Amino acid sequence: MVIIESVIKSNPLGKWYIELFDTSKEDNPEHRVICLDVFEYANKIEEMGKEYGDEVEVAWSSDSNVSPEQINEVRMQMNAYEAELEAQKESEA
Repeated sequence: MVIIESVIKSNPLGKWYIELFDTSKEDNPEHRVICLDVFEYANKIEEMGKEYGDEVEVAWSSDSNVSPEQINEVRMQMNAYEAELEAQKESEA
């Protein structure tokens, strides 16, 4: 099982983004992936998971300068994304 770190960060303008890091790889900036929204995040996680046969665990954290509102916004967008996926699966069945 590979652990992918997902860290919510905030840029100087106060906009959140998610930084992904595959913990099985050497820690250098080349192995870090920046996602500006949950759709990009979902695509990158899926891409990274394929490399390991989908045996991936995601470890969430946030930087100290990320506000509770930003964390909540990420959660809400992730929930909306997951609900959209479920609706698509149900309509295909």
